[in-house]
Amino acid sequence: MLEALRKHTQGWMAKIILALIVVPFALFGIDSYLNQAGGQVAVAKVDGQKISLQEYSNAVENARNYLQSQGQKVDAAMLESPAFKQSVLDGIITRRLVEAAVQDYRFRISDEQLSQHILGMPEFQSNGKFSEETYNQLLTQNKLTPAKFEQSVRKDLAVQQVRDGLTNLVFMPKKVAEQSLMSEFEQRDVTVADVKVSDFMGQVNVTPEQVQAYYNQHKTKFIAPAKVKLQFALLTAAGLMGQVNVTDEEVKQFYDENAAKLQGDEQRQASHILIGFSSTATPADKAAAKEKAEAILKQVKANPKNFEKLAIENSQDTGSAGKGGDLGSFGRGAMVKPFEEAAFSMKVGDISELVESEFGYHIIKLTGVTGESSDFNSVKLKLKAELLFQKAQAKYAELADDFGNTVYEQSGSLDPVAKKFNVQVQTSPAMSKEEVSKFFKSDRFATLLFSDEVLKEKRNTEAVEVSPNNLVAGRVVEYAPEAPRSFDEVKGGIEAVLKAEAAGKLAQQKGEALLADLKAGKATDTDWITPVTIDRRNAQGLSDGVMRNVFKVNTHALPAYYGFNEVNKGYTVIKVIAVSQKLKDQPDVADRAFKAYQAALGDEMSHAYVGSLKAKKDIQFNAKVLLSKNNE
Repeated sequence: MLEALRKHTQGWMAKIILALIVVPFALFGIDSYLNQAGGQVAVAKVDGQKISLQEYSNAVENARNYLQSQGQKVDAAMLESPAFKQSVLDGIITRRLVEAAVQDYRFRISDEQLSQHILGMPEFQSNGKFSEETYNQLLTQNKLTPAKFEQSVRKDLAVQQVRDGLTNLVFMPKKVAEQSLMSEFEQRDVTVADVKVSDFMGQVNVTPEQVQAYYNQHKTKFIAPAKVKLQFALLTAAGLMGQVNVTDEEVKQFYDENAAKLQGDEQRQASHILIGFSSTATPADKAAAKEKAEAILKQVKANPKNFEKLAIENSQDTGSAGKGGDLGSFGRGAMVKPFEEAAFSMKVGDISELVESEFGYHIIKLTGVTGESSDFNSVKLKLKAELLFQKAQAKYAELADDFGNTVYEQSGSLDPVAKKFNVQVQTSPAMSKEEVSKFFKSDRFATLLFSDEVLKEKRNTEAVEVSPNNLVAGRVVEYAPEAPRSFDEVKGGIEAVLKAEAAGKLAQQKGEALLADLKAGKATDTDWITPVTIDRRNAQGLSDGVMRNVFKVNTHALPAYYGFNEVNKGYTVIKVIAVSQKLKDQPDVADRAFKAYQAALGDEMSHAYVGSLKAKKDIQFNAKVLLSKNNE
C-alpha cells in the first residue's frame, strides 16, 4: 500500500497533474483565464473534443510557473522532455474528465460560495480587504468581463469540490494508520557479515574438458557482432570558431547590456529608514515626507549609533523597522534602481544622503559586503570566447541544411562535403553497432550505418545531429558480418565464469551453514561490521542488497538473523540487534506523519478516480504534434 502511494504522489509529474485540476487562479494568476486565438491544432481528443495546441502551450507555461513558485529548477531540457509534456497533457485531460463528471453529477456552486471565494482572493485585496477597484482593474487589463470571469471561477470551484469530496471520503482507522507508520518509521540496529566469492576462488579448479563442454553447449552465446569501419565528416559549432570574429567593441557592448548579471556574486547588507509617500501623493505630500526624512537624517549623522533606534521609531517599512531597519543581504537587481545604485556605491559603515525611490525617501546604512565584483577587464576574455561560440553557433545553423543537402546529393563520397565546408574526413577502427552508438552518442546514426542503403548501396548516411551543434555524416568502407567466436578466443572467459560459479556455490554453502549455527545459538567466529542504526530512508552505508532484505527479518526474538545470496558476490548474513520507533516519543512528528499519510491516501483516491474516468472515455493523442521540438 505504501509503495503504491509513493508511486503516485511523489515527484514533479504528480504535482503538475494535481496542480492542473485545482483552482488555477490561485496558483497561476489571472493570466490563466485568457482565451487566446490561434494554435487550434489538436494535441489530443477526449471523446471527440479537441485539446488545442494553444491550450496545451498555455498549460505548459502555467506548469512552469507553478514549479518555479515551488522552488523547482526548471530548464529547457526539462520542458522539452517527453515525460514533462505527457504529464502536462495528462493534467489537461484529467481536468476535462473531471469537468465532464461535474456536469454529469450536476454539482452547483451557489452565488454565496462564489462571492465568498472571490472576496477572499489575495489578488483583489487592498490593505487586507477586498477592493472592487482592484477587481475591475485586473479584469479590464485581462480583457475579461465579470460574468466571464465568475463563470470560470464557478467551474473551477466545482472541479475542486469533486477533488475535495474524494479526499474527504478517505477514512483510515487510527490503529491501522499507526501500525503502517510505525513500520515506515522503524529503526533497526544492524550489523552484517559477508562470505565472499573471491575468498573461494583459489579453492576451485576447472578442467579444459569442462571449458570445452561449456563452449559446445553455449555456442550461440559466443557470436561476434557485425562490425563496420567507417569514414565520417563532422560539422560542429566548435570547429567553426576559427571562421568568426568578435571585436572588443562588441564585447564591451555585451558587457554593458548585461552588467547586472556579469558583475560578480557581490552581496551587500544594508539597513534603511523609509519615510514613504503613496503613488498618488501630491507635491505637498512629498515635500512633507522629505522634510521629515531630512530631520531624521540630521539625527542619524549627529549620532550614527542611534540608527537602529531611529529606524524602529520612524521607518515606515513595516518589514524591516522592527529589526532596526535591517534588510539582510541582496545582490544587484534585487532592489529598486536608485536604492541599488546608492548601496553599491557605499563603503561599509557609510550612511547615505536621502535616496528617493518610488516608495519614498530612504536613509541607507551599509553594514556589510560579501562576494566579489567583476569589472570589464576581468571578464573580457571569457565574454569574448562566449560571443565567439555564439557566432559559431549561428554560422553552424546557417550551414547545417546545406551540409545535409550536400551529403545527400553527392552520396557516393564524403570528399565533396569535406572540401565545401573545410572539414576533415576521418576514419574509425572497426566498431559494432553498439560501439558506434556509444562513440557518437546516437542510436539513429548507428542504425543508419547498418542499413541496407548504406551497406549494400555504398551510400553516405544522411546528416545526423548527434548532439547540439554537432552534425555528422558517414559511410562504410569495410564490413564484417556477425560470426561465431573461436574456442581459443573465449576459453579464458569461460574458465573465469566456471570458477566464479563454483566459488559462489562454496560461498553460499558456508554462508548457509553460518546462518544455521547462529540461529541455533552456537558460538561462531564471525567478522561482523560495526553496528549501525538504519531506517527505510537512511542506509548508513549498507549495500542495496542488505537494504532490500533487512526489513524482512522477523524481529520477534532478538538478536534475529537473515541470509541471502547474490550471484558473483557471495552470501550475506544480517544480524538485527535492536528495534526502535522514531515516532514513539515524538508526538508532533507522529501527528505530521499521520496527516501526510491521510493526504497521500487522498491523492491515491484521486488518482484511482481519474483512472476510472479515463477507462470510460475514448482518448486519442497526436504524438507528432505533442513531441515535436517546441511544438512547432
